[in-house]
Amino acid sequence: MNSREKLQAVAAERVLVFDGAFGTQIQDRKLTEEDYAGGLGLKADQKGNNDILALTRPDVLSDITRAYLDAGSDVISTNTFSANTISQADYAAESQVDAINIASAKLARVLAEEYEAKDGRPRFVAGAIGPTNKTLSLSPDVEDPGYREISFDELVAVYHQQAAALIKGGADFILIETIFDTLNAKAGIFAVKKLESELGRDVPIMLSMTLTDLSGRNLSGHTVEAFWCAVRHANPVTVGLNCSFGADQLRPHVQLLSGIADTLIMAYPNAGLPNELGEYDEMPETTADLVKQWADAGQVNILGGCCGSSPAHIAAMAKAVEGVDPRTVPVASPDMRLAGLEPFTIAA
Repeated sequence: MNSREKLQAVAAERVLVFDGAFGTQIQDRKLTEEDYAGGLGLKADQKGNNDILALTRPDVLSDITRAYLDAGSDVISTNTFSANTISQADYAAESQVDAINIASAKLARVLAEEYEAKDGRPRFVAGAIGPTNKTLSLSPDVEDPGYREISFDELVAVYHQQAAALIKGGADFILIETIFDTLNAKAGIFAVKKLESELGRDVPIMLSMTLTDLSGRNLSGHTVEAFWCAVRHANPVTVGLNCSFGADQLRPHVQLLSGIADTLIMAYPNAGLPNELGEYDEMPETTADLVKQWADAGQVNILGGCCGSSPAHIAAMAKAVEGVDPRTVPVASPDMRLAGLEPFTIAA
């Protein structure tokens, strides 16, 4: 049984639990420049480069991942949201991209296997890929709407490098998350399909869209329905929503996606909305009560947290959905398939 089939089998039995935020957990540890930089000898300051901790302070990431596994996570992510050449250029650390992704995936893999061996409950590793700070759909220059900072092919190469390293390190899935530009996601999908062709095996994709306003659109202007129509051909093992807002504001959009997507739904909202200091103060029990409503309504298969969430939030979610029946994945209908949206492969 491959990773896709294994996840689908377990998700048919119960609501699964994802992990939560890494950034806020790292910030709470008050790390120094020396912690970040280690002995890598990079030219730029590294403080704030959370991804590089896989090389310089793996113990920090191990502690955070263990906390989420102890809280009840079935799926853990790699701390690689910005581990790509575009984002690492801000720290002059492009040369470390492969090493960061491999190390982070190996760390998560070892812990997933350790916890699975303890209790026999399957654990999965999602190799996290963020959207970068470039957009293919919009110009950064208001006076030149046709200008793009990066081409589709260039972004495909960036995503392909990261995905290949994550799989090499032991990730089960490639999670393309916080998708603010659907065309960026298309580049990520193309990169993973290219990797599939090279490896000669399935590399399951998880897709997670982020909304930029309460009308339910992302930055490139796509609604939840339009987004699903644009990515369904990738045959993702999960599709869902993350970040954006708190669970209360995200509720109608999760409900909508659940009704049209013939795959597993994974949703991981922020811990409410930030306060005037930019901090998240929604209590774990509050977040858990809100996402439990999604589970009770049969709208989700996997639940977790994004910005501001903590192991306490994940533990509260795990407790809240214990015994709740998971969403039944609907059989694809003509309305879901639409025209020309069959899964595709890339020829070698």
